[in-house]
Amino acid sequence: MQIKSKSGRVFDLSSDEEDAKIRAGIAEDADTFEATEADVKQMKRVRRPPSAITKERITVRLSPEVTTYFRSLGSGWQTRMDEVLRDYVASRQ
Repeated sequence: MQIKSKSGRVFDLSSDEEDAKIRAGIAEDADTFEATEADVKQMKRVRRPPSAITKERITVRLSPEVTTYFRSLGSGWQTRMDEVLRDYVASRQ
């Protein structure tokens, strides 16, 4: 059986036989259990811990040579650019 979400995605639901096999597997495994509604209510969402250093979101216009260079360094290029600017500020104080 298939159901369609509000966004239009289609999901295949398991048949009654497949559902029975899943429930039997859960019952056989001592380390696994099916969470009840009470269990779900007690669960807390795991989030990333807040950063000690928060950054300010801004918009800045940079020359293409600068952005091309830092992007060519790969993932984390914005962090490296921030480090270069912090070093510059520290050298001027």
